[in-house]
Amino acid sequence: MFFYVYILESKLNRELYIGYTHNLIRRVKEHNLGLNFSTKPYKPWTLIYYEACMDRRDAKRREAYLKTNQGGRLLKRRLKEYLYGRRFA
Repeated sequence: MFFYVYILESKLNRELYIGYTHNLIRRVKEHNLGLNFSTKPYKPWTLIYYEACMDRRDAKRREAYLKTNQGGRLLKRRLKEYLYGRRFA
């Protein structure tokens, strides 16, 4: 079984949300149905990035890292073309 660290982008205001789950498809559907209190006001969401881990603790640690300032900088470098390109779309 894989555990996924994922990044969603709000189509409403382009905010990013970082989370982890063992069922990626179900979790994205839950966000878009408004079943998550913190993401409900900003739906609909689009999955823009994910990573797979074999261990839940690795996924949880990676999620926590990506939510830090250093992790945010890494994400901006990792998704540079996507994040830069959307400004001109």
